[in-house]
This record gives sequence, structure tokens and C-alpha cells, in this order.
Amino acid sequence: MADISIKFPDGKSKDFPEGTTPADVAKSISISLAKKAVAGKLNGKLVDYLTPLSGDGAIEIVTKDSDEGLSVLRNTTAALVRIALKKQFPAIRLGEVSADEDGFFVDTDKDDQQVSVDELDALSVIVEKLVSDKSDIERISLSKADALATAKDDPYTTELINAVDGDAVSFLKIGDYQVLSDGAQLANTGDVKKFKLLSVAGAYWQGKSSNPMLQRIYGTAFYKQADLDADLAKRQEARERDHRVIGNQLDLFFVDPKVGAGLPYWMPNGATIRRTIERYIIDKEVANGYQHVYTPVLANLDLYKQSGHWAHYREDMFPPMDMGDGEQLELRPMNCPSHIQIYNHHIRSYRELPLRIAELGMMHRYEKSGALSGLQRVREMTLNDGHTFVAPEQIQDEFKSILDLMVKVYKDFDIKDYTFRLSYRDPKNTEKYFDDDEMWNNAQKMLKGAMDDLGLPYVEAEGEAAFYGPKLDVQTKTALGNEETLSTIQLDFMLPERFDLHYVGADGEEHRPVMIHRGLVSTMERFTAYLTEIYKGAFPTWLAPKQVTIIPVSEEKHGAYADKLAAELKAADVRVNVDKRGEKMGYLIRDAQTHKIPYTLVVGEDEMANGTVSVRKYGEDDSNSMSSDAFVKEILGDIASYSREEN
Repeated sequence: MADISIKFPDGKSKDFPEGTTPADVAKSISISLAKKAVAGKLNGKLVDYLTPLSGDGAIEIVTKDSDEGLSVLRNTTAALVRIALKKQFPAIRLGEVSADEDGFFVDTDKDDQQVSVDELDALSVIVEKLVSDKSDIERISLSKADALATAKDDPYTTELINAVDGDAVSFLKIGDYQVLSDGAQLANTGDVKKFKLLSVAGAYWQGKSSNPMLQRIYGTAFYKQADLDADLAKRQEARERDHRVIGNQLDLFFVDPKVGAGLPYWMPNGATIRRTIERYIIDKEVANGYQHVYTPVLANLDLYKQSGHWAHYREDMFPPMDMGDGEQLELRPMNCPSHIQIYNHHIRSYRELPLRIAELGMMHRYEKSGALSGLQRVREMTLNDGHTFVAPEQIQDEFKSILDLMVKVYKDFDIKDYTFRLSYRDPKNTEKYFDDDEMWNNAQKMLKGAMDDLGLPYVEAEGEAAFYGPKLDVQTKTALGNEETLSTIQLDFMLPERFDLHYVGADGEEHRPVMIHRGLVSTMERFTAYLTEIYKGAFPTWLAPKQVTIIPVSEEKHGAYADKLAAELKAADVRVNVDKRGEKMGYLIRDAQTHKIPYTLVVGEDEMANGTVSVRKYGEDDSNSMSSDAFVKEILGDIASYSREEN
């Protein structure tokens, strides 16, 4: 038998007999490594631990404590779930399978009734039996014709088989069952340790809304019970912070499928939060030299062809509306072309620069149904948008000014967990990115220089830029653990060129400005979702939809005093209501706590006689008595300080 040359990560090579497996390679290095190993990575591709190697190549040993090792475990667990489904429901049809850092899922379809969450425990028992059997997991290869014969009653598996390149289709054989599988797997079912089937949800076949709706079973798996326990606790915390759940509990917003997915309705409570954010942002921007405008939500398609959005962003735009006379109108996906029109409406002088234009601009994005999620991913959104037109020599100062404003805004919202990412183009991707090497190199150098001057830490990410220029993204994590961009600052040399923008310089000649795009707090939808989750629905007083609820001990005796207090608070612009439902006092206090109202005031005989209130703050068990004047002063101070604990 011929030898093969295996190259290790340290650059050294060693000869092994042909047919050597990753397990053999691991054992040749050390017994301890072999005990931790679960797969190999040959020439960058994951392979089963017992796969015979037939040619030279570079190898890495994948261990349990790596992300890829976890992926192998979850792939294998998903395969066992598919077998359990076939055992429990012989006629079930099986769709796609995926494993990632969040767990795994298996797509299914049944004629009578889809798999319900109540059936997950029974499926888990079957999987546990497969694990306890400690059966070998054998990789087999079938011809496409033989593979299709095994899936003749399953249109989804049939489609997956037909999509395989070549004639060889990879299956796993476990006992009497064979399941389609192209991902690396563990060697024995007994190697599957701790798993949990989590939930079910609808999912379109291959993510297309025109395809049938399948049932997706979600699960996760770990090698250690402690890791599974920690993950389940994290998921529970995420559920408690999920803005969709809290939004329903606090009556903030809803989405009605009769109207359309991704089109949220803001209820009075949610609208109050949004309005407070909008007023805050506008005041901040105006104080920092921005001029606020209103521009149309529709524009001629030619505008977006000129800007490049139609060429580079078309798949995220809604189809144009043909007006019947040759004119085509487009729901805008971006506000920047509109603000360019504002700039171009007058001849501009260098004395006007930097010219800062801002808008709470409504936009529309053609998001697929499967990507929509509460307020975080929607089809209609209002962006806190701003564009500054600057002379080239003003770029770095304006960049620093924007970043300074951004950090101040974060402080007021008590946002602390964020990182900076410089997002560059991928120079090889000339389809996505505007093709001008000099422009890109110049813009990226300026952004990096500004960040270095400020001494702020950042990471650099190739391929994350906008199609027209590099950007600084402020990255944060939602309560569900997903990373998202909260704010952005983008340099743009392209659009001023495309729209032939000018200003008259001190020399009397025309010069080209540079455009800086920036969003301080993303869209109103996404930002409200983010705040709902980080606050866990307990909004700080200045943002809370209801800041005070007053409960009279007796409506008949103390209602007038409660109304008088409410009137005084309303006159001071405090959001207050009087709870006159006549329920028991304990119930009303608990209800105010459940709805996370910052201050609950109870007024009875003593309070009315002494001109006082009994104050209970959200999350506290004890009440304090103070004069009504003192309370008004306290809450107004709370609101004015953005509910921060000042040192």
C-alpha cells in the first residue's frame, strides 16, 4: 500500500499508509489528543473521524472543545432526530438540516398534522435510546439513482438529492436506517452526550415564501451537562428579554398578517416610547448643527439608477410602480439620494460647509418573510438618518464630531456594551462594490486615520462596507445574542461624483464635496426593539410610556385628591394615569409592577390630610412617604437626568 504525505498545522509533514484515518493521525500525535478528537479537517474540509485518507493533504484534528467539534456533535444529533422522526412517523417527509453556533434544526412535513411541541419529549426518548444503543455510524455512498429510489415518496429529500453534484450521494447508516448527510459526523451514537429539543416553528421550504410551509424542529447539543445547562439558562433569559414577548405584555406593538408581515402597528404605549426617542434625537441633532427636513417616500426610479442603488441593491428594493405614462416610481430604500436633492437645490458656498442635513426618513426594504422578526427586521422602517457635505479637509474633524455626538447619545440611553468595526470593501468583489481603487483606498485610509487619532479600539472587516464607501459600524449584541449594527458613519466620494455636486470655494472655483452618511441609533423600529430587550421592558423613567400610576385607596373618598395630583404631574409633562378600576389594592400594585411602571403612588386618608404620597418604585418592595411637591421635584430630576445614577 502506497504512503500518503500528511502536513500538520506547524508546517511539518509525515508519511502514513494510504487508508489512514484522522483517528490514526490523532493517536500518532498523542493519546490525550485522540480522546478529545471527534473529526478531521483535510485541506480545509471537515471529514468523519474514521474516514480513510487516500491522498496527500494538510490536516487538522478537530476536538470537542472547538466550535467545529460542537458542529460535528450537532450534525450527528440532528441525524438521530431524523431517525427518531422516521421511527415515530414513518410517512413523515424530511427537508433541510442545519447546525451552527446556536444549535441545529430539522425541517419536516406531515400530511395529517405537523409535529407539535408536545411531541418533542417522546422524540427525545427515541433519540436517547439510539444514543444508549451505541451503534456505529457508517458513512455509505449511493448512486443518485439508488438514492432517489430510497426517497421516492419524499419530494424534499428528492430535491436535495438532485441538487448533489456528481453521481455519488452520501448517507449515514445507523442500524436499519439510512439518512441523507453531507456533514462530518461522530463515529458512534454513544458519542452524542447532552442534547435538548427546544421548540417548533413554521419555515418555508428553502426559505422561499412561494414554497410550502414546513415545520422546523429546533434543538441543541453539548458534550457536557454544565454547558447545556448554561445554554438553556441563557435561552430562558433571552426569552424573558425578547422584545416580541415584552411588546405583547406591555402592549407596545403588533403585526397583523391580514395587513402584511413586517408592517408593525405601534400601539399608544409603543408610540409614546418612539415619540420620546424621536423628539430627543431631533433636539440633539438640531443642537449640533443639523437642519431637519422632510422628503418624499417615493421617487422616480431614475434617481436610484443614478445613485447606483438599482444596480447594487435591487434585490432589496420593492418592484417599481408603473404610472402608465413612462414614469416609474420607487419606494425608497435609502434616504441619501433625497438629501442630495436638498443639497443640489441651491448653489453652495464653502462658507456653508459642513452642511448637515437630517431626517427621520421612512424607507422600505424587500425583506423575505422568513427574515422578518418583530421590530428588528421589518419591511417599513424610519431611519434616524443624517448626511453631512464637507470639504475634503473637513473630513476627519467632522467624523470626530459625529462620533462624539454618538457616544453622548449612548450615554443618555445607558448603552455601554458596544464595539467599533471599520468595514472595508472586498476588492475582488467588483459586482457589489463601486469599482474605483483610488477612491476606496483614500476613503479607507481617512477613516482609519480618524479612529487612530481618537485612540479608539476597533476591528477591521473586509467585505462589510456599503457599495459606495467604507464605514465605521458600531456593533452591539441583542438580548438574543445576535450581533447587529447599532450606528454607522460612512464616507462617500462616489455619490457626489455621480450627482455632480459642487460648492464654490474661497478661490471662486467649483470644488467637489465629500458626503458623510451617518445614523446615530439605526431605525426607530430596531432601536426600540433593542432598548426593550436591554431594559427587559423596564424602561427608564424618561422613556417609560407610563411614568406614574396613582392608586386611590377609595375612589369615592380619595379619587379627587388622586385626580388633583395627576393634573399637577400632567402640567409638568409627566405621563400619569389614575387607576380607578376598583380592584383590591394588592392586585393594582402588582399590576403596576407587572407593567413595569417606574412609580406607583398610593393615596389614602393620611396622604390626603397631609398633602403627601406613598411612593413605590418599580422593582422595590418598600414604599416611602413624601410630600407631593417633593415627589414632583424627584421625578422631574429623574427625567431630566435621563434616569441615570450620576456620580
